[in-house]
Amino acid sequence: MSERKTIYLCLAHMSETGEELKYVKEAFDTNWVVPMGPNVNAFEKDLETFVNRGQNTDRRVICLSAGTAAVHLALLACGVGPGDEVCVQSFTFCASSHPITYLGAKPVFIGSEKDTWNMDPDLLEVAIIDRKKKTGRYPKAIVPVSLYGMPYQIDRIMEIANRYDIPVVEDAAERMGSRYDGRALGTFGKFGVLSFNGNKMITTSGGGALICRTKEEADEIMWYATQARDAYPYYQHTAIGYNYRMSNVCAGIGRGQMTVLNDHIAHHKHVQTLYEELFADVPEIHIHKQPDDLRYDANFWLCAATIDKDAHVVGQENAYKEVIKTAVGGAAGVIHSVDTAVTDCQPNENVEALRVFMLDKMVECRPLWKPMHKQPVYDGTDVYTNGVEEELFKVGFCLPAGPYVTDDDVRYIVECIKEAIRN
Repeated sequence: MSERKTIYLCLAHMSETGEELKYVKEAFDTNWVVPMGPNVNAFEKDLETFVNRGQNTDRRVICLSAGTAAVHLALLACGVGPGDEVCVQSFTFCASSHPITYLGAKPVFIGSEKDTWNMDPDLLEVAIIDRKKKTGRYPKAIVPVSLYGMPYQIDRIMEIANRYDIPVVEDAAERMGSRYDGRALGTFGKFGVLSFNGNKMITTSGGGALICRTKEEADEIMWYATQARDAYPYYQHTAIGYNYRMSNVCAGIGRGQMTVLNDHIAHHKHVQTLYEELFADVPEIHIHKQPDDLRYDANFWLCAATIDKDAHVVGQENAYKEVIKTAVGGAAGVIHSVDTAVTDCQPNENVEALRVFMLDKMVECRPLWKPMHKQPVYDGTDVYTNGVEEELFKVGFCLPAGPYVTDDDVRYIVECIKEAIRN
């Protein structure tokens, strides 16, 4: 195994027919190397066909520079501003909560329930009532997340949101292709957010999109995404706009990627099933599965698992003994150095030891998202939790599942984990 490839957590790959190159070349040949153009328009139409499939709807999609930009503009369109509060899932990536602060608003973090690991409806309602009691106002928006592609408890969250007349911005960044009761995730709330980062179900290298219910909403989002210019023969602005439109070159990649989206979804589901089968005789490892409810249809963007807290992993006595030099997972860019290897909320020693052991086997096994209410940047922020997401962070990890992961890779990964916990 010394010459084995590195098995990454999740990387999208290009279509076999090279459709991406055709559209990218077209962008260069026609000199549409700008944040707009024919590829952007066509990619939006492809996405609209996908999200409206099987529904009597005409939702519009606006392609943007990032999923984070989509969250930002959705919150702006919901009227979020300075001093407002937004209920957001704590167990998620920072792109779900940071845009709230861009607008001068405050996140109110909501904990998770055990079945889907997503926003707990009971805690959400407690938070809504309590915030009204303490501030005199209801939260301005709700941002649920479908973690790792798993649908959240949509019926209950939407019923609560509708009862208190609070708009929902669905962070569907990790769930392109996931469905609930036959509908694409991202189409239940007022807005839905998609991501096309390099590790998502399909990629444009970087980029995202916002699903809007009507043409009027889409036009307003487009206005803000293109610097909010008014209709004069010169540049005049009556609002602060943003340079958030997707590049025509990136959209060309996206058009090609749409041809393999269904293949990617099928592959991720297949890998999930294989992990479930191969770990069936490993009592220390528990694969995260979708609820036994036919309405749930997860894309399994990442296959997640937990390990028993008392399971011993090779090398765990050395866990957290040294400060790491680089960030774990993804294209981290520049990171700040730290002077301690530990924090007050971190994975258990056996989870960290498993990460290190698997890295030596050339396999990326990344920790789960650290709850946002435990992040130093949000110290003192209001949170409503029952501790589920904190416990999951301590015992959970992600397994490689992308299109490059073969059946043999999965078998190798499982055998390596068995070796790690049985030596």
